[in-house]
Amino acid sequence: MAAPKKGRSASAQSKPGRSLVLILIAIVALTGGMFASGHTTPRLGIDLAGGTSITLKAKADQGSAINKANMDTAVDIMNRRVNGLGVSETEVQTQGTDHIIVNIPKGTNSKEAQDQVGTTAKLYFRPVLASEPSGAAATPNPSPSASSKGGTSPSPSGSAAGDQKASATTPSATSTTQGRPVSGALKADATPSSSASPKASSTPAASPNPSASAAAGKLQAQYAALDCVKPAQRAKASQNSKPGDTIVACGQVGKAWYKYVLGPAAVDGTEVKKAQAVFDTQGASGWQVQMNFTSTGAKKFADVTGQLAKNPDPQNQFGIVLDGEVVSSPFVRTAITGGQAEISGSFTQQEAQSLANMLSYGALPLSFQKETVTTVTAALGGEQLHAGLLAGAIGLALVVLYLVIYYRGLSLVAMASLLVSAILTYVIMTLLGPGIHFALNLPAVCGAIVAIGITADSFIVYFERIRDEIREGRSLRPAVERGWPRARRTILVSDFVSFLAAAVLFIVTVGKVQGFAFTLGLTTVLDVVVVFFFTKPLMTLLARRKFFADGHKWSGLDPKSLGAKPPLRRTRRQSGPAAGSVDFQEA
Repeated sequence: MAAPKKGRSASAQSKPGRSLVLILIAIVALTGGMFASGHTTPRLGIDLAGGTSITLKAKADQGSAINKANMDTAVDIMNRRVNGLGVSETEVQTQGTDHIIVNIPKGTNSKEAQDQVGTTAKLYFRPVLASEPSGAAATPNPSPSASSKGGTSPSPSGSAAGDQKASATTPSATSTTQGRPVSGALKADATPSSSASPKASSTPAASPNPSASAAAGKLQAQYAALDCVKPAQRAKASQNSKPGDTIVACGQVGKAWYKYVLGPAAVDGTEVKKAQAVFDTQGASGWQVQMNFTSTGAKKFADVTGQLAKNPDPQNQFGIVLDGEVVSSPFVRTAITGGQAEISGSFTQQEAQSLANMLSYGALPLSFQKETVTTVTAALGGEQLHAGLLAGAIGLALVVLYLVIYYRGLSLVAMASLLVSAILTYVIMTLLGPGIHFALNLPAVCGAIVAIGITADSFIVYFERIRDEIREGRSLRPAVERGWPRARRTILVSDFVSFLAAAVLFIVTVGKVQGFAFTLGLTTVLDVVVVFFFTKPLMTLLARRKFFADGHKWSGLDPKSLGAKPPLRRTRRQSGPAAGSVDFQEA
């Protein structure tokens, strides 16, 4: 057998402490990051923590293609709906190219959650009758403006429509509807006979109809009590409302929440043909949203904007309402005709694109079919977690028992390596929770249990290579270095096959099975790191210790127990008789 290469092997043999220091630094850094993030335990999946998990599959039956843009839009809409239920830590994310997974933690009405996601919502344009900030800390923000395309139509005050944005702001927390009591605005438009036009909002007189007065009083009380800062109240503000009803609703302007009284729907969102976010290169309005209406929608929009332009602020605004929430409330200075309109304001690119998506896809851009709905109680989740941890403990105990019986002293190296691998796995899984929303579910726990065997297999391969070298008659120090290259190749090939299987499984599956694949792939990578930077350097150091180097019977490297050959001795081959020698021959 050829002698080991001097450069690389000799360097690794002489400086094993460097690798051990590197992996120790990595463990300390990752652990410090874990505590600094405030998350010291892995994020648990629905099947362990309890809650509802819904798997939806997209179908391209609404004239829209299944692509990343439409899937992201659907995720945004679903996320807003589920968060409207007033729960935290809800997770809505795509998996693969045509699936969306919705994970809703415990404490949420499962039936209500299923009704909220995957269904088609309606988008409406409603006239604003009254609005004010909701919450003590609310700060007024400029309202976006709506104008005809091109922004050249003069307003009643003589200013250009393109300049209207800077001339109007949302009323402050102490203001009413421009000198008109809120109660008057409610009574003027709360009658059952009120039409879709906001014209009635400019008439302060209350309806003499007693039933209408009672409805107005109820709506006024609802408006006064509404606190849009609270998610539960936002979700219930306009529940079970109809297009022809006068409603109260909430909307966010910047970081502040506003509450609104909105008249009957004037334009349906289905009458928006197209909406897109564009950057105004000609003026100073920056990002804006351009809308194109259908022929029917263009006429309705021209009528409603013509009426709104005559009203004082804020009754010259219309609310764009999606899923009962006001996503924008631009004001109007002049009638917008021609079927084209622009909404401008202090938009960022992301805000403009988000509003354009909502206008284009008031309903979900794709239809979705529920594939699986899993509801797990917190008690059942706790039982499953306990069972998974128990199974992992039993598996680990069996592996350790086998190592102790068969490898004796070498089992200490294996157990130390398993401990390092377990620490790295735990810390990385904990960091991945807030980082990429990784959740440890039951299949992921199974993947971690399988990884115990994969990691132990790598140690066994290396140990057997060392023992083979000892059987050939070599001492421990050269056996450790000679056995490593062959063991390294075997370990890399084995781990590559395992990682490839995990990667394929992760790509072709969705839902909980991906948790198994992800954990298996992660622990396979960590196995390579631990073997290269911990197990091999540790064996190099232990080979210098008398207990292992002399082959103590409890070290697991006893040459006699392994059936070793006599020690190999280097000899020179003689090409002929040595100089000065004499050959004797029997007579």
